[in-house]
Amino acid sequence: MTLEEFRASLEGEAPRIGLSAPVAALWWDAKGNWSRAHALVDELETVDGMAVHAYLHRKEGSASNADYWYQRSGRNFFRPTLDAEWEALVEGLLSGVERHEQHRIFCAEVNG
Repeated sequence: MTLEEFRASLEGEAPRIGLSAPVAALWWDAKGNWSRAHALVDELETVDGMAVHAYLHRKEGSASNADYWYQRSGRNFFRPTLDAEWEALVEGLLSGVERHEQHRIFCAEVNG
């Protein structure tokens, strides 16, 4: 899925089935449902989950909480604007999904 396809999916009532929790959280955030987005990553102990968690707390205005989650995710930086950070997170997470899917298809082909 590309960033453009992800943006187009925002016309729907719910995120596409099969999206990771961090990607789904960004989907709900874009729909204006911060609480639902936060609930998806609140206790998610993955680097991607913690990065999205940091972004959400930054958006909320809780800088110290955001800094804590940026550090936990290994990312001590963020984009200059919230929109730029959201876009970078979506693109990065979607490219990771695409790489994983390509690897899965390759392994299936190799293993018959």
